[in-house]
Amino acid sequence: MSATNSVEKINGPDGSLEKVILHGEDSSLVEIYLFGATITSWKSQGKERLFLSKQAKLDGSKAIRGGIPLVFPQFGPGELPQHGFARTRKWSLIGTKKHGSGVIAQFELTENADTLASKWPYRFVLRYTVTMTKNTLSTIIEYENNDTRKFSFTSLMHTYFRVPSIDHTVVGGLKDSQYADKVKQTTNEVELRDDITIAANEDRVYENVPGVVDVRYGGERVTIKRFNFKDIVLWNPWAEKAQEMSDFGNTEYKEMVCVEVGTVAKKIELRPGQTFSCGQLLTVETADN
Repeated sequence: MSATNSVEKINGPDGSLEKVILHGEDSSLVEIYLFGATITSWKSQGKERLFLSKQAKLDGSKAIRGGIPLVFPQFGPGELPQHGFARTRKWSLIGTKKHGSGVIAQFELTENADTLASKWPYRFVLRYTVTMTKNTLSTIIEYENNDTRKFSFTSLMHTYFRVPSIDHTVVGGLKDSQYADKVKQTTNEVELRDDITIAANEDRVYENVPGVVDVRYGGERVTIKRFNFKDIVLWNPWAEKAQEMSDFGNTEYKEMVCVEVGTVAKKIELRPGQTFSCGQLLTVETADN
């Protein structure tokens, strides 16, 4: 077993670095694949907090289904492939360190010939910092425009939370927020519920959410604090949509809910040489109810 507050590097069959595992206090753990810089596991207080489909492809053939895929520079469908290219590119590990009670890993992604030939042909740098303590997970991206032209983008952290049962899971903190319902194809709806339960296919974009959002289940809460991200996407495919996905089990919708921080309703714009940082802090707590 690896020591507390340590970093483990795992190579793939070809000998190249495949993933990084951060080990922390009380057996806390975070696993990050270089493919997409996708976090596939976060263990805190002895429990797995992220959902990873048993059908997920971990061989680089497609985006990883679960964990925290990174969406950039396009959310959803558009001129680029679904959710852009950051989640299907191999990132570079640029450093790890121990800091107090935490462990930190930093990753980097830049343009290449394929992205420069795409419909989003700009020079950029993304720096992704993952920090784990025994009860928290912080994920921060710094976006830098290295081009001679300004560019705009949307971005999101597609966090899949593992829950014991979707029937006994509540999402809070979205009351009074305006949202677009992508299932019903409506816009400018207003959330009236303090506590949201899920019993069908849900795909909503809540805009300009003001405060902390949380996911509650089994006497526990995971709070979601945002840094410069304006929006929250709430998603569960439910039974019919689950069956349409080859990398998602037919009944796995019962074990997960996506509560995704991002700025997707309006684009972020960066001038040449400008940088901007966004992210989230996830904290495991005891729920009040």
